[in-house]
Amino acid sequence: MAAMLIGRAFKSVRSSNLTVRARSLCTTSAARQPDSDTSSSFTFEKENEKPILVKAPNTRRKNESDSVTMPTSFMTGSIVGKRFYKNVTTREADDGNGWTVMLDYRTLKTPSKRPLKLRSLALAKAIAAEWEYQLTEGIRPFTMPLMRLACTALERVPLTRSKIIEHLSRKLHQDLVFFRAPEDNDLTSDVHDIQVERIDPLIEWVESEFGVKPKVYSSIFGGKQDDKLVKAVEDLLKKTSDGELASIDALQASAHSIVIALGIFRGKLQIDDAIKLIRLEEDLQVNKWGLVEGGHDIDIADLKVQIASATVFLALSRES
Repeated sequence: MAAMLIGRAFKSVRSSNLTVRARSLCTTSAARQPDSDTSSSFTFEKENEKPILVKAPNTRRKNESDSVTMPTSFMTGSIVGKRFYKNVTTREADDGNGWTVMLDYRTLKTPSKRPLKLRSLALAKAIAAEWEYQLTEGIRPFTMPLMRLACTALERVPLTRSKIIEHLSRKLHQDLVFFRAPEDNDLTSDVHDIQVERIDPLIEWVESEFGVKPKVYSSIFGGKQDDKLVKAVEDLLKKTSDGELASIDALQASAHSIVIALGIFRGKLQIDDAIKLIRLEEDLQVNKWGLVEGGHDIDIADLKVQIASATVFLALSRES
């Protein structure tokens, strides 16, 4: 606690010093350029008193842009540089269609220089919070999952929608919820029983949702699902918005299950329920043999971030 207070005090002092120096430089610069268009003059009545030139407020250099574009490396998770802004706000888009995030006076843009127009104010504020909590020492994209999902929905999904849907449909044949540990093996019979208890209700939901009963299998290489089930899933994915499809794709990548992703999408599963199903077999091993610090715990934390952020993005993308 003491360290945090000291750190905040240090930042406050340093910020104050920088502000004073900046004001001093602005005044000096203006005084050296009496003909500058960005200065205003205050003249006193005394004789031999030279005008004092003060830089006008809210002025910017001619070469300063009114927008800021994220580099392509932002999508890879690399640190993209030091924090260059002070305040983060949100405002309605210029055309009235959506919301944008502002870094000081700059409008935030995607890596391909498209305006970051968000469907809901709630999503804009959530992404603004991610930018607000970036450190002075560096902007860390891996701490901004909502921003990355927004860029994916705006840039990648519209261009590759058909390929994403095709990819997700193929994953149905290798979905982890359709895998069953061998029942007749002493080493795996307990795993099989728990799979039946916890996963079968989700399989029953799939049958009621799409009208086709999925096939379960014991091979680690997966199995072939009915073409009618694949077609039903494809039809559902084609009706999604770009934000929804980006969320489903992210959920499937983290869960290794399009069924779990669609369960969250349809409201059948909550975040905690999904994580328990994803980690079912591995948690059984942890309970039996113990947790490896620096391995299992990090995997669990990362999975929670990925599933939770995609679920939150899905919910906020639907709000208006």
